[in-house]
Amino acid sequence: MSSPEHASWHGTTILTVRKGGIVAIGGDGQVSLQATIIKANAKKVRRLGKGDVIGGFAGATADAFTLFERLETKLEQYPGQLTRACVELAKDWRTDRYLRRLEAMMIVADQETSLVLTGTGDVLEPEAGVAGIGSGGNYALAAARALLDGPLDAEAIVRKSLDIAADICVYTNRNVTVETINAA
Repeated sequence: MSSPEHASWHGTTILTVRKGGIVAIGGDGQVSLQATIIKANAKKVRRLGKGDVIGGFAGATADAFTLFERLETKLEQYPGQLTRACVELAKDWRTDRYLRRLEAMMIVADQETSLVLTGTGDVLEPEAGVAGIGSGGNYALAAARALLDGPLDAEAIVRKSLDIAADICVYTNRNVTVETINAA
């Protein structure tokens, strides 16, 4: 067992689904430290920029907010160019001594594009507009892929998939935040 000063904050689940002219990003609200739930209603999904971009994070909260702030700066620098802003952020994240130590992942989306960003410099566009990150990300991703061809819309798929992930992942709860925007 690690000492308290080396204890790690665990998990979350963030999922994005793009379907039927809507893109949705949702996340649970649980923040855990080892076997203890520290907070059950954290908001890990939010609107960025002028509200035309949505994003969700998994990992250390302070690190993620630092990255959100940096991304908002890049979005101001490259308005309407989410991919360019994310690539520029990824460059900074990978090369800047301070940013390089940040432990978080992000999913961001606008009308046209959904992207997963990592601290290793990855800016990935998910297949079929569906991606999941965090401790329960793979469970939510599998559920969303299974539901994608059914009658549910993007937001309903995100909510149902996060509910399924909460049944499996102990670091995921049912206190869900979902943001949507109309896709192109």
